[in-house]
Amino acid sequence: MIRMQNIRFQYGKKPLFANMDLDIDKGNIYGLLGMNGAGKTTLLKLISGQLFPLEGSSTVLGYNPVDRHPAMLEDLFHLPEEFLLPRMTAEEYLATYAPFYPRFDDAALHRYCMDFDLDLSQKLHELSFGQKKKFLLSFGLASNTALLILDEPTNGLDIPSKSQFRRTVASAMTEDRTFIISTHQVRDMENLIDPIIIVNNGKVVFNHNLTDISDNFCMDLQRNEPNLGEAIFSEKVPGGWMTVRQRQEGDGETVVDLETLFNAVIANPSPFANLTTSEGGNA
Repeated sequence: MIRMQNIRFQYGKKPLFANMDLDIDKGNIYGLLGMNGAGKTTLLKLISGQLFPLEGSSTVLGYNPVDRHPAMLEDLFHLPEEFLLPRMTAEEYLATYAPFYPRFDDAALHRYCMDFDLDLSQKLHELSFGQKKKFLLSFGLASNTALLILDEPTNGLDIPSKSQFRRTVASAMTEDRTFIISTHQVRDMENLIDPIIIVNNGKVVFNHNLTDISDNFCMDLQRNEPNLGEAIFSEKVPGGWMTVRQRQEGDGETVVDLETLFNAVIANPSPFANLTTSEGGNA
């Protein structure tokens, strides 16, 4: 689906990515995590052919994204965090832009808009930011592209809409589609994104599914601060200390907390560098 090798990119004299590698398989909803300025939005633009690397090679849907081949673009939908919508009705927007996507499903679009309580007769520029985002989410899902890229999709959505977003994305997912969702709001994405990609210091430092984590580590809440060497990561939280430790024989099942996972990988990446991966997992 996507393969990037030895990617180098910088803005002016400021380097962002150096010798970055990334592999993404089809049929998953990937969560892309990183600190502010880590390059998540830039990475999505490199994948979709909106930015070009200075060095390295990429293949997206069988094409080099630098070429912006029409066959790639018609099978890829990218919803950026910031966007502008034209002064037209939703129906006019559909008549203009839906033909660019050969598998666009008009019935699905109306179903998604109904789920989000949107009125397609309204002028798009008169909608609130959250309503505009829900319309574009509906449009992107109805496009039936093989690759759907969403940059901070829940920003601007109220709590009921975030719940609806998770249900709608899950219902639109098939084994032939791949979603990449960049987010800071990991709580909004729990039980949806898997595998998890983390970018830090110019590289992809983590690309694994949640089964890989639960097979190799335990996360639990301890009342007292763990002694030195007992955990590979710990942080003070209400009620005690959230810890990450290597799994031992006899340990029970563990629930992966995405915030704790992210903080642990950023603070101490070396224990996660050589995970034992499950079948079909990413190394």
